[in-house]
Amino acid sequence: MFDQIKLSAWQAGLRGKLPQLSLPLRVELWNGERIDLSPDPPRVTIRIPGPAALRYLRSPSLYSLGRAYVEGAIEVMGRAADIIAIGNALAASGGVSGPDTRGGRLADALGLRKHHTRESDRDAIRYHYDVSNEFYAAWLDPGMVYSCAYFEGGDEDLATAQVKKIDHILRKIDLRPGQTLLDIGCGWGALALRAAEKFGARCVGITLSENQAALARERVAKAGLQDRIEIRLQDYRDVDGRFERITSVGMFEHVGVQHLKDYFARVADLLAPGGVAMNHGITTTDVDNGATPYGGGQFIDEYVFPQGELAHLATVVRAMQEGGLEVRDVENLRRHYAHTCALWTDNFESNAAHIRTLTDPKRFRIWHVYLAGCAYAFAHDRISLYQIVCGKTGSDVAQLPWSRRYMYA
Repeated sequence: MFDQIKLSAWQAGLRGKLPQLSLPLRVELWNGERIDLSPDPPRVTIRIPGPAALRYLRSPSLYSLGRAYVEGAIEVMGRAADIIAIGNALAASGGVSGPDTRGGRLADALGLRKHHTRESDRDAIRYHYDVSNEFYAAWLDPGMVYSCAYFEGGDEDLATAQVKKIDHILRKIDLRPGQTLLDIGCGWGALALRAAEKFGARCVGITLSENQAALARERVAKAGLQDRIEIRLQDYRDVDGRFERITSVGMFEHVGVQHLKDYFARVADLLAPGGVAMNHGITTTDVDNGATPYGGGQFIDEYVFPQGELAHLATVVRAMQEGGLEVRDVENLRRHYAHTCALWTDNFESNAAHIRTLTDPKRFRIWHVYLAGCAYAFAHDRISLYQIVCGKTGSDVAQLPWSRRYMYA
């Protein structure tokens, strides 16, 4: 009885704080009682199995709600996009995280002191990527590209947009036949395959994921490109040699903010004189490199990307310069990644029955909300995605193109 009174107080307080918001949410209690927070039909239902679970609704944050759902303390039913939108509305209503990200920044400050050793980075990568290749194939495009797509007109399907993204990158670095290309964080090999097949490059792709390396090698062999592509299970810190072109797509988020200077210095060392590199990666929009609001960053750090850290664009550019790289071109693809994640979410939900057979219930719930949460964060300018083209500092000015026209030829 006492807990139900508290829940009623929470309901009244929420409506008082959000008088203009119609929240299509239904809360179902363990005794069969239903509480609707809108006169409209509910789009999301939260089922509370017992009084102890009420605490997640009294002081909601994206972390507490996400953790409760993932750990099975509450049941949540609805489309992932609706779940995330309502979760954000609940958190914004005055939960413990609130719009003030100081708590998140403290967590990030602690995160900056993480030790990004070869072993810890390898374990973090394998936690995220070695779920199974079948798991990722169930919701990615046929090329298995797990990074922001490029929607030139906005109406492309996912597969087309992913090919356009790879071509966009390879044109930006002005890749030419016979040149050597290092792809740091090569995933399942899609970029290396395209670079060799269409652009005639000689490629080395590196990853820390055993599953990715195995499938990438199979795809290279199937394409008959073993003489042009080598896939290595290797840390970027252990690569030797010089490469005329270097790409890093969706990888530097794992490096650690404090290690960005060293990371870009390593890229500069591996880049041949006159070479061109591109870093394509997610950034925070908080200028202090802080967490996303309402505990979203904390949830991702714990359940999705252990050891992952996001830097602001300004921090990235400075680290590049300090590491010996000159920034030559910057493009914001935030809208593209919001759409990419929305399409991944649709694919995930359309294939939910099959995906449930590929992983355990907890991991299914993690990914159910993670992909939609990313789409929401990109759409609302909490995180962004930048492609940054760079070369060695001090390069001859004649190596710089007069315009960006060559990228779109």
